[in-house]
Amino acid sequence: MRLARVALLAAAFVAALLFPFSSAGTAAERVAVSIAIDGAIGPASSRQLKEALKAAAERNAAVLILQLDTPGGLVTSMREMIADILASPVPVIGYVAPAGGHAASAGTYILYSTHVAAMAPGTNLGAATPVEIGGLPSLPGGEKDNKGTGQPSADPMMAKVTNDAVALIRSLAELRGRNGDWGEKAVREAASLSASAALQQHVIDFVARDTTELLQLADGRTVDVAGKKEVLATKGLTVETLDPGWFIRLLAVITDPNVAVLLMLIGFYGIVFEVTSPGAVAPGVIGAICLVLALYALDLLPINYTGLALMLLGVAFLIIEAFNPTVLLGLGGATAFLLGAAMLLKVEGPGFAISWAIIGPAAALTLALALLAGSYLWAARRNPPRIGGEAMRGLLVEILDWQGSEGHVLALGERWRAKADEPIAPGDRAEVTAVGDLVLTVRRRGAGNDGAGNNGRESTGAGNDGAKQ
Repeated sequence: MRLARVALLAAAFVAALLFPFSSAGTAAERVAVSIAIDGAIGPASSRQLKEALKAAAERNAAVLILQLDTPGGLVTSMREMIADILASPVPVIGYVAPAGGHAASAGTYILYSTHVAAMAPGTNLGAATPVEIGGLPSLPGGEKDNKGTGQPSADPMMAKVTNDAVALIRSLAELRGRNGDWGEKAVREAASLSASAALQQHVIDFVARDTTELLQLADGRTVDVAGKKEVLATKGLTVETLDPGWFIRLLAVITDPNVAVLLMLIGFYGIVFEVTSPGAVAPGVIGAICLVLALYALDLLPINYTGLALMLLGVAFLIIEAFNPTVLLGLGGATAFLLGAAMLLKVEGPGFAISWAIIGPAAALTLALALLAGSYLWAARRNPPRIGGEAMRGLLVEILDWQGSEGHVLALGERWRAKADEPIAPGDRAEVTAVGDLVLTVRRRGAGNDGAGNNGRESTGAGNDGAKQ
């Protein structure tokens, strides 16, 4: 009993001694998680940040370094990213890098929302003016251009969007203690700043050459993380880089509106080809996959459903044109497709605009294929039938036996039952006038017409006696 007590006390003493070292070891294992967003801000960027914040929280990371080099992007994705940063339990350090990079448009708002904002030398930010609402392009000179005047746009919708953007960047500036006046200037006048100028204007917290210096300068700063004050301890942290997974890479490709439209065209024509040629399998499988991917991508983008409906109507017209040539349907389908493409996106941002260099040739190629298929079908309709009962009209046959108004004839090497409305004798030559219920209706061929038929064929050769009885 006494030995058990001694062992228990020894174990408790050892645990008390090891506990502080264990805690220190856990603290020493904390890392800085880093992700890089290089390119337009879109659904893929939003998902990448969301997954990185989740991974950083699970790893108990000290900070998340968000490296930005972006021309801007979609407002919807930008707001999702800002909301995730503001609700994050892990402090986020925004870092515009590498040298020569920039955080323009949506990137400026995101940098304003981070807990600590920094830039590498040779970078810039700004030009945060909202882009024009998507839709049909305006005619040159149709509206007065207010760019560079500092005056609000004459378009009420653009004025509303601009005021909303100003309110957003001012609220972020107030939350993080940054220059809200310059933020408003970046929105209204598309102002931009270099890294050193941004530091002087109190837009960012410091300039850092690399991530090592970034973590050193961020160390000891007090930030507001989800409503709680937290002192950063970042000096000497190991940086763990998170690369985007395959799904995020795929998402970045298919959410390009031009790629989504092309996928939709491939999907429609793959399915149409499968329906018209059952058993091909591959066109149907590829078409279904492409169509599903296109619809998924369009669902993630801020699209105008009127534009999408016009595009689908145009494709339907072009498909009908291929099977029922009228030319008018083809031209109408191409027009509807192009108008729908112009109206497809509600708001266009950098990297998320319809490229007429892609959509125009795609529409022209689709129209050309529809007209070509239609011309072949029209030619096939004008040609005489090649198979079936209709193809036997005018065919020369040889009378094998005859009694009254019925008998047997040799046609295409086979023995057929036949009937006629005129006297015919065995050995006479006749031609087919109709086919019904496997019985040929024939008439005697005049001497002056021997050797000529509507299709130039004669019934010669040995027959399959007993066939077509």
